[in-house]
Amino acid sequence: MIERYSDFSLLPYNTFGIDVKATRFVEFESEEELCEIVSEGIAAPTLVMGGGSNLLFLNDFDGTVLHSKICGAEVVVESEENVFLRVGSGMKWDDLVKFTIEQGWQGLENLSAIPGEVGASAVQNIGAYGVEAGEFIERVDTISLADGSKHCFSQSDCQFGYRDSIFKHEAKGLYVVTYVTYRLRKKPEYKVAYGNLRQRVEQLGGLSPANISQAVRETRALKLPDPAELGNAGSFFMNPVVERSLAAELLEKYPEMPQYKADGGIKLSAAWLIEQCGWKGKRVGNVGAYAHQALVLVNYGGATGQEIIELSDAISLAVKEKFSVQLHKEVNAISCEN
Repeated sequence: MIERYSDFSLLPYNTFGIDVKATRFVEFESEEELCEIVSEGIAAPTLVMGGGSNLLFLNDFDGTVLHSKICGAEVVVESEENVFLRVGSGMKWDDLVKFTIEQGWQGLENLSAIPGEVGASAVQNIGAYGVEAGEFIERVDTISLADGSKHCFSQSDCQFGYRDSIFKHEAKGLYVVTYVTYRLRKKPEYKVAYGNLRQRVEQLGGLSPANISQAVRETRALKLPDPAELGNAGSFFMNPVVERSLAAELLEKYPEMPQYKADGGIKLSAAWLIEQCGWKGKRVGNVGAYAHQALVLVNYGGATGQEIIELSDAISLAVKEKFSVQLHKEVNAISCEN
């Protein structure tokens, strides 16, 4: 059933807890309903959103917000080594992770406890603890906002990169994700080299999807605030990838600087850079950098999106001046004025 609302509060739909409204808010439960909405015409501008865990609203959205309530998961193909699982874009991401672990399928356990919905995993290529969703996405089903036609994107079509996909570039604003099909493993290939993950997994009883998931959940709980208690969108900045020459210069000056090999250069820790600039735990009015994880910007209550943007700009400037490194936002800032 299509549900339409006017002057709709988005407060429950963004984890930053920004009190803004959408002129129009429309929810759909199937591809057929979405096609009906498109055929009727959608008042622009249009924003497709899931759980709002990666959005920062700078003002009221004077347009149409589309929200998928397509749920459910179905095995479409199964072999001795893999299971291909087609999942509705409106399913909560962590519910999907829990389901795959219960079934004994491997792949998504490192991505436990990430807020948001399934559709966003394809758009954002969510990642954590050495794993990215794009590694397991086989195809993405979408509906065109132009004419309601169906388009299927293969894994290669999606052009997945670090927190990136075609849906943030050439296909941005053109399609609505309706289903994502994941290729999951029956024979495990665990990744536990990140931080102290292996140590905690061994303490829990050894390698298994359930133990890895538990270790990830414990680690995230220590570092990341609960959005229900302290508004945030997880990591606000992406870890910057810099040229090898600059990385070498920085390492010579700061021998303790964490550095990791990455495609096209060397990846630095944004959290470490921010902390070295004195921002970890610092509060400015209603906003601040979280005391347990400098990469997370928080709303202490009553903050506007503009306050958070101003804080992020100040942090970026400090990092740029000290290290000659430009930080880029992982969070998407939304404004009808853009």
